[in-house]
Amino acid sequence: MNKAIITVVGQDTVGIIARVCTYLSQSDVNVLDISQTIIDGFFNMMMIVDYSDSDKDFGTVVDDLDNLGEKIGVRIRCQREEIFTKMHRI
Repeated sequence: MNKAIITVVGQDTVGIIARVCTYLSQSDVNVLDISQTIIDGFFNMMMIVDYSDSDKDFGTVVDDLDNLGEKIGVRIRCQREEIFTKMHRI
């Protein structure tokens, strides 16, 4: 299993989750877990995904999500799980 962590942060608008999940579905990336909150109009989402079955390489997924974030006005960051875990270890 190839896991990645996706974070999405920005002004809340209609359709953020739908746009991100639609891209992931079309790229054969499976959402394993998802959490989202809205605080005072700011949207924050964290997802754990499995990209093992995707026909796109990881770098392409990262670039595509970055471009999607620009289009919908949020910041989307995608990191491999092992890198995310090492960066956030205390």
